[in-house]
Amino acid sequence: MTAQPGPGLPSRLSGRPITRRIAAIVVAMLAVTALREHAWADVAATNHPGLNTQSLNLAWVLLCGFLVMFMQVGFAMFETGFTRAKNAVNTMAMNLVIYPVGLFGFWTVGYALMMGGISNWPSLGGSSQAHRELSIAIGGHQYGLIGFAKFALVSVSHEPSSLAMFLFAVVFMDTAATIPTGAMAERWKFSAFVVYGLFMSMFLYPLFGNWVWGGGWLSQLGVNLGLGHGDVDFAGSSVVHMTGGLAALAGVITLGPRIGKFRRDGAIGLLPGHNLPMAVIGTLILAFGWFGFNTGSTLAASDPRIGIIAVNTMLASAGGTLSAMLYLWHRYHKPDVPMACNGLLGGLVSITAPCAFVTPEAAVMIGVIAGLIVVASVLLIERQFHIDDPVGAISVHGACGIWGALALGLFADGSYGDGWNGVAGPVRGLLYGDAGQFASQLIGVVVNIVVIFGLAWVFFRVVEHTIGNRVSAETEWSGLDALEMGSDAYPN
Repeated sequence: MTAQPGPGLPSRLSGRPITRRIAAIVVAMLAVTALREHAWADVAATNHPGLNTQSLNLAWVLLCGFLVMFMQVGFAMFETGFTRAKNAVNTMAMNLVIYPVGLFGFWTVGYALMMGGISNWPSLGGSSQAHRELSIAIGGHQYGLIGFAKFALVSVSHEPSSLAMFLFAVVFMDTAATIPTGAMAERWKFSAFVVYGLFMSMFLYPLFGNWVWGGGWLSQLGVNLGLGHGDVDFAGSSVVHMTGGLAALAGVITLGPRIGKFRRDGAIGLLPGHNLPMAVIGTLILAFGWFGFNTGSTLAASDPRIGIIAVNTMLASAGGTLSAMLYLWHRYHKPDVPMACNGLLGGLVSITAPCAFVTPEAAVMIGVIAGLIVVASVLLIERQFHIDDPVGAISVHGACGIWGALALGLFADGSYGDGWNGVAGPVRGLLYGDAGQFASQLIGVVVNIVVIFGLAWVFFRVVEHTIGNRVSAETEWSGLDALEMGSDAYPN
């Protein structure tokens, strides 16, 4: 059946079936409804402009957290390349297992101790969360000691901002925890390593992390004592890298050197890694992931400072690479590729704390000095103190972590950080008129050396007198892959 033409009916529709006209009407109604919903969405966005920004920031923090997690691949390749083939599986296994062990330790206890005193994350939205910081009162001021809320994320299990911050925080912890796996490689008992992973993720890293990032007493040196903005560490030179480097130093001292490293006649044995190309690839992966490390610490994609942070990160890494390589090239007439890798990482470690507060020119200087620090530190601890670190982790993360924390106290130029740690005005270093800021940075470094190194040393001594830290001489001679792991990296 077809419709008959009428006086008001357009001729182009007059011969179409009624069903087609009905369908056209339904489509038109749906279109009107969709436009109405779109209009209401536009009104809602206009009335609440912060919602879109907070969602963007939430996605930014998660994306940067994914980049930092990918750095674990870089660490695994870097450390394995610098160790011998007979220990390749063991070194890879430590870099693999530290992730789930640390994740569970930080989830159950560590995050609560570190961030339990933080009520909310303004840039990420969400409502105020249950929080508690254990503190002491001295001279009318409160000094935070440790967080005591959010255990196993139970109280924030439906709070997106806190969950995103947990992910971002746990990959930072994982970076700190994996640093000793390189320094202590080729003689560390795997069972002792697992116990260490729990200790680091549940207590040692969260302790200093709370004092600087969780509202603890080092961050309060500004509001309580007038020392700048308190201890400031934008992305972790001291909280992450120095903590991992000093824990590695305590472990290496307890373990002792590898068999054949230091001989009775005073000679230093060469125990070269088996795959330098693998180490170089690992270095470049770490450099890539570091952009998530530093720019993600704004906790906001809406913060335009991410541009200079990224540029400073690149420039410092380049400065560290070239200064380390060129110095040794001049001294020994050959470019040293392994030291160039460590120089690059040293530059990255050193810029991690001050990256948001310094100019590009200062970033280059910080990186160049870091590369020279790496070289000097590696030679010093090996030749003078007979400390055996197969990958240079103590120098890269420990020594350059110290330099990065102090560099912020020197070069912060007052262009960023207004209100940081509750102190009005931007962050300024010693060279820009604020000696108090340098004093706060120095206090933070000293506290890390004394407390973190001291607690790590006590931990390793306790393990030494219980289950033992080191494999047997037979296992070490044969290789940890065969006798400790029961696997072979290169069976053919």
